Amino acid sequence: MSEKWLFINSGPQSPSYNMALDEALLDLHSRGVIPPVIRFYEWNPPTLSIGYFQEAEKAVDLDSVRRQNFGFVRRPTGGRAVLHDRELTYSVIVSESHPLMPESVTEAYRVISAGLLQGFRNLGLDAELAVPAGREEREALRKPKSAVCFDAPSWYELVVEGRKAAGSAQTRQKGVILQHGAIPVGLDLDKLVSVFRFSSEERRNEMKRKLEGKAVSIEGLLGRPVGMDVCADAFRSGFQEGLGIELEDYTPTAEQETLIRRIEEEKYASDLWNYRK
Repeated sequence: MSEKWLFINSGPQSPSYNMALDEALLDLHSRGVIPPVIRFYEWNPPTLSIGYFQEAEKAVDLDSVRRQNFGFVRRPTGGRAVLHDRELTYSVIVSESHPLMPESVTEAYRVISAGLLQGFRNLGLDAELAVPAGREEREALRKPKSAVCFDAPSWYELVVEGRKAAGSAQTRQKGVILQHGAIPVGLDLDKLVSVFRFSSEERRNEMKRKLEGKAVSIEGLLGRPVGMDVCADAFRSGFQEGLGIELEDYTPTAEQETLIRRIEEEKYASDLWNYRK
């Protein structure tokens, strides 16, 4: 009999709420209040998120973010900046000690990515996991040159037709793994490169051309519009099949919602957190 995990599809939410809910679920799971959780969500408005270790002013063009009325938030996870626009975002919250989870970060990526892999296949896409072949490639991953997340695949991220189709980041706190990531359903490269700093327009256009060959969306691969609900169904089934679990719909209680709002107000809606050096 498959183990039951919780499943939450939050739909479109504000950037601060999205990050607060992920953190609240991590906290609740660490205290044994809830079992492991898989959550899907979207962003309203489109949002630029930066990694925990990034400096906001250096990583991105904040004036451009404000001018376009995009949201902005610092993630609790590492990695590079991501523009969340037309995408399905997922998060996985599970104990480090869970029998499914290997100790190493990269191997945990591999296990969780099995769900993503199956999700892409459920949509009829021939996805595979990126495994850097040579030493030089592996070293390059440790020292990324660009602030843009979809510039290159990392260990065990999803690649379709040689291009990165999902980007993920992970943190471990209170004995719990939180991995979340972006699955672009549609991709607007002009919008994407507009929020990063470049020394010249020529450099910006160069990055756009580079991304055309390195990043891809579900709609770009299928060549037709795809509903967010269709993607959510495919990846929900993908996680169940890939991880060998059963997902049970869940809505946070009123008490849990209070915790989420408190974390949101104290942290992710705060300039002190988002713009700190």
